[in-house]
Amino acid sequence: MTVDVGALGAYLPERARHATGVLGQFNAAGVLAAADVHVAQTLGRLGGETDEAVLLAAALTVRGTRSGSVVLDLASAAETIVPEALEAAGFEAGGGNADADAPDPAALPWPEPAEWIARCAASPLCGGEDDPAGPPLRLVGGSMWLDRYFGQERFVAAALLERATAAGPPVDSVRLATALDRLFPAAEDADQRAAAASAALSLLTVVAGGPGTGKTTTVARLLAALADQPGPRPRVALATPTGKAAVRLEEAVRAALAQLDPADAERVGDVSASTIHRLLGSRPGTRSRFAHDRENRLPHDVVILDETSMVSLTLMARVLEAVRPTARLILVGDPDQLASVEAGAVLGDIVGRSGAGPSRLAPHVVTLQRSRRFADAGPIARLAAAVRDGRGEEVLALLRSGEPGLEFVEVADDVLIADDAVAGLRADVVAAGTDMEAAARAGDVTGALDALERHRLLCAHHLGPRGVRLWTDRVAGWLGAPTAFRADRRYVGEPLLVTANDRDAKLFNGDTGVVVDCDGEPMAAFRRGGAPQLVPLGRLPEVRPVHAMTVHKSQGSEFVAVTLMLPSAASPLATRQTLYTAITRAAAGVRVIGSEDAVLRSVGRPAARASGLGERLRASG
Repeated sequence: MTVDVGALGAYLPERARHATGVLGQFNAAGVLAAADVHVAQTLGRLGGETDEAVLLAAALTVRGTRSGSVVLDLASAAETIVPEALEAAGFEAGGGNADADAPDPAALPWPEPAEWIARCAASPLCGGEDDPAGPPLRLVGGSMWLDRYFGQERFVAAALLERATAAGPPVDSVRLATALDRLFPAAEDADQRAAAASAALSLLTVVAGGPGTGKTTTVARLLAALADQPGPRPRVALATPTGKAAVRLEEAVRAALAQLDPADAERVGDVSASTIHRLLGSRPGTRSRFAHDRENRLPHDVVILDETSMVSLTLMARVLEAVRPTARLILVGDPDQLASVEAGAVLGDIVGRSGAGPSRLAPHVVTLQRSRRFADAGPIARLAAAVRDGRGEEVLALLRSGEPGLEFVEVADDVLIADDAVAGLRADVVAAGTDMEAAARAGDVTGALDALERHRLLCAHHLGPRGVRLWTDRVAGWLGAPTAFRADRRYVGEPLLVTANDRDAKLFNGDTGVVVDCDGEPMAAFRRGGAPQLVPLGRLPEVRPVHAMTVHKSQGSEFVAVTLMLPSAASPLATRQTLYTAITRAAAGVRVIGSEDAVLRSVGRPAARASGLGERLRASG
């Protein structure tokens, strides 16, 4: 039977079947998804707007927000979006999925910018900077926002700047100086001391730094310094965007407190961490509002958010609403890592990663420079720095240098990778997997977990020739079929990735573990700060084998060595943040598999997230 692929295109989920005119053309070209078109059409019906240029602007704004951006610059929309669409089309074509009948994005009827802005400004769908709430879109100059994100962005900027300019909380300065001298005695800890001092003296502090720079140690010692102040012990909240990160933060802070003088640790007392959502509390009937808000503030004196790079604009707005005006707010994170999967790049905007000019928050940002994970001058540290700074040729030179711990396996973007091309990867995963299974069968829980963290294969994509699904199957094949499956399809020695949160079991999306033999009973073992956590297989939440995982899920983790399956140069996930995040998961070894072009394109392409927050925070804002 002959199938008309062009005719089938109308039934593809990304196609809006009833889209006509300009929206239909942009949808057919792959610039707009069906959801973008449907939202624009709905806004047009509700607002009585039929101007196709206005509806196109609305759809493109929805498209950008769905991709993580908050604002659309109409004047530069074509020159920004066309290359993205062409790259995406080329990527799909390389995978054999392109629609040959799709229009060329560059040949679409893009409106002339000045006329486009004028038509949008005259539309009932658009309000201005100071217009009251009501219109679904906001247009300021040539920039367009969805009204919800415009309001959140303006509120977040105002709330942060208010904290930055407010008088700090009262402190006993002599006692604080004494405590800081005691807690940060080494000269090389000067950056950590500066961060702790800022947090003690201000209502807002940002502690930025790469992996292993001592952010958690700084937090623990700060808590000891605050607990040493006169008066009752401060009420402290530790929170992160994800349950996995919360568990790791709690373990890390407790471990850091254990290294302090017992008197300091005792003053701090027990610490616990939660997700930001759990800290704010649920409100029945809504998923976007919380029990704690501007009418019902959090009771804490100190609120510390870790992994802030993953906090979206919406969630940051909710936090700022809920924190008491007199409480310290401390934001901790690495602005160079992957941002939230939702809209916004708040930490990058605060630190000043986007836009030109100094931020008015600069005096409240302390960046930790010295790495405690790997030697400052070591190859991984130099590779990470070169990626972070966009020095593509240096990145390639380092990967090809043959230095211990660095390896580049060069493969073309448009070929399936044969086993003999990745012999080093296969040797690593087989060695680690064999040792892990042997330890698991022997009941050596610690040994099995150690082997699990010896090497991790990271992918940017879930699907496709460089994706998690395909490489999970290939690695499983290299390791050989298990000799005995249980009825639930689990087997001793199987590495597991948790894919759903389970608060009762204290397991969270992204946790990894191993099925081990415990006196004849298979159990799932997970690493925690103290003794490993053992969970009966019947009580596990949703899990899958973790022979490979996405770079995004690896955030907050550390492995002895990693292999990155770099996406093709045309992939939208081939970004500087993807490469940097993957590299900095490793303590001793990094292998990158991909093309030279993919490396250079990744290093030279920061993940583009348009935002007006940085502009509002600049000194001239």
